Amino acid sequence: MRVTSGDSPALAVGRTATLRPRPRRIAQTTLRRFLRSSPLGALAAVVLVAIIFTALFAAQLAPFDPTTNDYGAARQPPTATHRLGTDNLGRDVLSRVIYGLRISLLVSITSVVLGVSIGLAWGVTSGYIGGRYDILSQRLIEVLTSFPTLILALLLSVSLGPGLQTVITAVAITQIPLATRITRSVVLSVKEMAYVEAARCVGATPGRIMFRQILPQCVAPILVIATLNLGSAIFAEASLSFLGVGILPPTPSLGNMLGGVLAQSFKPPWWLAVFPGVTIALSVLAANLLGDALRDFLDPRLNKRLG
Repeated sequence: MRVTSGDSPALAVGRTATLRPRPRRIAQTTLRRFLRSSPLGALAAVVLVAIIFTALFAAQLAPFDPTTNDYGAARQPPTATHRLGTDNLGRDVLSRVIYGLRISLLVSITSVVLGVSIGLAWGVTSGYIGGRYDILSQRLIEVLTSFPTLILALLLSVSLGPGLQTVITAVAITQIPLATRITRSVVLSVKEMAYVEAARCVGATPGRIMFRQILPQCVAPILVIATLNLGSAIFAEASLSFLGVGILPPTPSLGNMLGGVLAQSFKPPWWLAVFPGVTIALSVLAANLLGDALRDFLDPRLNKRLG
């Protein structure tokens, strides 16, 4: 902004401040553009937030203790007292679904954050340093990707033993290869740009260049990868618990709820299979739809068309 001779410095600063977009206005504009670009993705975000809210406040929302047995009310269909029915030991299915959702989200979110963070750091260093380090890194990533995700998680869980930490570790390792490859591809296209070369010319260290110039360019694709991986992590945790190598009873998990009831009866009561299964499907669907919406929203061509 040009300051005329009649303007005081304070007035000039005030005018400059008014010309800058406020963070609240930027957030509102971004939200409107996201709603315009993908209403279904916005709905998925609302569903996912509701699921996370339910998991966080499970103790306040669950009507019963999920591990308390009531043999007099065993295998009851949905009633006014037990809205989703009871299982073979008389435990309230609604309470177990709510607490199982907490376990599933704890495992999936923790494993995705851990795996994607490792993949982000690995991809940035591999793409920028290059050479033998990059070659060895890619060969190791190829070894990891040669195993199907569920098979790799199953092998790790069997070797380390069932439990919460084992499931988080196993699922996190399966998240590393994709995050590493996506990050490396972004780094290879960014490290030759003019502003990176300028940082090298002024004497910036490789660590500073990777952290200040290259890493911010990887945030958008990694955010999309993390959201998409959230659905696969929920499914992987449920599958491991279903097979008996994940979260062990009596701790409720959506996967072991399905696995336990199917192991005890050839044709279980419908409410014991439908409600945990629908919860898993809804969580995975919401995460995948949100990831697809973020991928489209962060596409510069779509952004230009909507802006």
